[in-house]
Parts: sequence; structure tokens; C-alpha cells
Amino acid sequence: MPPETSRGHYLATQNFRRNRRIRVPEVRLIDENGDQAGVVATKDALQRAQGVGLDLVEVAPTARPPVCKILDWGKFNYEQSKKNKRDKSGSKSKSGMKELRVRPAISPHDLSYRLGDGRKFMDEGHKVLVVCLFKGRQMAHPEHGYDVMKHVAQELKDISKVEMPARLQGRRMTMLLSPLPLAQRNAAKKERERVAREAEIARERGEDVPAE
Repeated sequence: MPPETSRGHYLATQNFRRNRRIRVPEVRLIDENGDQAGVVATKDALQRAQGVGLDLVEVAPTARPPVCKILDWGKFNYEQSKKNKRDKSGSKSKSGMKELRVRPAISPHDLSYRLGDGRKFMDEGHKVLVVCLFKGRQMAHPEHGYDVMKHVAQELKDISKVEMPARLQGRRMTMLLSPLPLAQRNAAKKERERVAREAEIARERGEDVPAE
């Protein structure tokens, strides 16, 4: 059975109309946060989607008016493709894609927390879409976002590889990471645990332990 939208309309497996291909004068909008925004003019919905660097996608064309969602078309298309393959093969695998949100000016503490989430997702076998959101004047310095993306990729390189390099679209920069084979991830985990144990022993002895 195809996936269901929040208003009970089923998504068809054929091509979805999006952005300027949506010809109707008004739509029932689900915003970028998944909240109902009511019936709005299609041009206003499209402007809102473009304003946050996303796409306007018609997910329930038979509804009156059609239901449209503001979303990341690349991620949506990827997930639909993966779901169709799983449906055809009858696979019950729970692996999929997780999202990891960062900011160009993210603090080291917050970034460390996000990296912890990233490792958890990878350990579960998920791909991770890293999303860097820009606000206001931050758009003048996209290099700050690229620096964060490079740092994330570097910190997770022992358990992942970059499947899609960082790219900027509107106010969103995205990068896709894929988990390495399970054997390599397990080996990396054991090495981290060994290093942590040695550091703990060194601290108990009163030795200086370099910051990670």
C-alpha cells in the first residue's frame, strides 16, 4: 500500500507534480514543519517553499483542492525510490535515512551532540542526510557551512563515507553519508572503546590525557 499523507490521502507511485508544474490556482498546504497551513494560493505556497530553499510537491492530486507539501524533493524522491524497491522485494528491513541538522555557527558542544546522534544512526545502519540551515547574513559566508560539513565527514569517516558531497540550495546545504560495512563499523567501535579505556586508566594514574 502506498504511503499515506497526514490527511489520509494516499501517495501514488507515478511522477509527482512539483513547483511550477502545479497548475491549480490554490492548494491545501502542509508546511515545511509538517503543520497544516490551510488553503492558500498556489503562487504563495510556491514562494514560501522557495523562501526556505525547498520544493512544493503535490502529494494528493485527487483531493479538492489538491494537497501539497513543502519538502526536500531530493530526499523525498530518494525515500520513495527506496520504499518502492523494498515493496517490490518484500523486504522488511528497517534501515533508511535519518536527518542530522547543524548550523554554520554551531557551537562545539552542540556539534559534539549531533555527532553522537550521527554515530547512533550509522550503528543502526541508516544513511544520514546532514542538513546545514542558513539564516539572514549567514548566506554571505557559505564557506562556514562547508567547514561544518567537512568537520562532520571527518569525525564520522571511521564508520561512514560521503555518498553525496555538500551542496548549497537556497538556504539549505546538504550532504549524504552512507554507513560503511558492518564489519568495519564494529572494528571502529572496538577501537574507540579501547582508546577510551586507555584514557580512563591514564586519568586514574594522574597522567595527562590529550583532549579528543
